[in-house]
Amino acid sequence: MFLGELISLFVALSWTATALFAEVGSKRMGSLPFNTIRMTMSLCFLVLTLWLVMGVPYPRYADGGTWGWLLLSGVVGYVIGDYCLMQGYIHIGSRFGQLFMTLSAPTAALTGRILLGEQMRPVAILGMVVTLSGIALSILSKNDDSEHHGLHFKLPAKGIFYAAMAGICQGFGLVLSKMGLQHYDTALAALNIPQDAVFEGALLPLPVSICVPFAATTIRAYIGLAGFFLSLMLFSKDGLAKLRSAIRDRKAMWCVFASTIFGPFIGVSASLLATMYTSAGIAQTIFALTPILIIAPAAILFHQKVTVREVIGAVISVVGVCLFFV
Repeated sequence: MFLGELISLFVALSWTATALFAEVGSKRMGSLPFNTIRMTMSLCFLVLTLWLVMGVPYPRYADGGTWGWLLLSGVVGYVIGDYCLMQGYIHIGSRFGQLFMTLSAPTAALTGRILLGEQMRPVAILGMVVTLSGIALSILSKNDDSEHHGLHFKLPAKGIFYAAMAGICQGFGLVLSKMGLQHYDTALAALNIPQDAVFEGALLPLPVSICVPFAATTIRAYIGLAGFFLSLMLFSKDGLAKLRSAIRDRKAMWCVFASTIFGPFIGVSASLLATMYTSAGIAQTIFALTPILIIAPAAILFHQKVTVREVIGAVISVVGVCLFFV
């Protein structure tokens, strides 16, 4: 009983751990080296997973349309989104960074309406307003100066920009991934491969419906790794030297490893498992608890001062996200 809900809570905790480790690691080695190494580890885990569940270390039966949409999703969600997220962690920390990730829900709803023709219920619009209100409550404060009235940001503008872009890119990338998965399903259907079938030669025989998301994530990881490595070489002075220096930093490497394990590997796998035992709406609602769950560990580990206003703002933002799945 409540197995799916318990797994979903574990996913939220796992993603909380990912954010905390990522903040430490990205601050020590920089966002581009961190993302390059993390994506390399992620791709290794994913390729191994595909070999186990598909019998081959690559996305089996994926056609050109599938690759095209998922590669584009990888550029938006991984290359741009993850870069902005790590930059956000550097400037405003993982606690506020995760708060801005609640923007992914309204972004996905809007882009899904535009690109996929998905209907937006009135409660979704209410969810957008509530989510944005929660974020505003957390990051805005009144001026105490008698000469300057009104509200001002209590966080660096650069950090707000990067974190907001990370949330927007995640939502947009999710819709692009959905388009890629639709192409994948069409390609499999054209080959008369049902969703409950098992891939021939798989060492860990799982239904096609479970294996396909891992294959899609692998395609996105290919472009993610290529994008981060090229960015490191082109836009970072002495990129290879920074990469070698990052690899020699044992504490930072442990953070990369832990962030990879709790995020792309355990987190994603457990999120897929959760949807097998409970509804997708309930699972997504519990997943969205991360901005609340991260408050206490961030305050304890990083000695951050947490105000009641910020806690209330985080709760309101999560409530806004939950409205999308009512």
